Amino acid sequence: MTTDNKTIVQQALTKLLETGSTDALAPLLSDDFVHHRPHSTSTKAEWLTAVRTALTPVARMQIHIHHLLADDDHVIMHSRRQLPDAGPEIAVVDIWRFDQGLITEGWEIIEPVAQAATNNQWWEPAEG
Repeated sequence: MTTDNKTIVQQALTKLLETGSTDALAPLLSDDFVHHRPHSTSTKAEWLTAVRTALTPVARMQIHIHHLLADDDHVIMHSRRQLPDAGPEIAVVDIWRFDQGLITEGWEIIEPVAQAATNNQWWEPAEG
């Protein structure tokens, strides 16, 4: 099952970027799909609409997948993406949870690479 889930994510991303359409993606999502970001959640319809709206720049986005890992009913993808027209480079972690062969839940964390050093300051030991 784990390998199948990983293959589903790979195929979905490939079809999305090749076709520029969410048509191939929609049937892979359960009807009760929920997408989570740190500041919001969205339903299947809301998320597909957001992806559809972003497709023009996404279709031209360069995506470099660094890790695609599967564990039981979860698939995790770590990627770096360069936005078009000299837009910022971003690091993205997507986590997908599967249930009965469909993606039922997703989480996404995005960090502009240029801000990584600033965002890591919390990790540095306090002076004192």
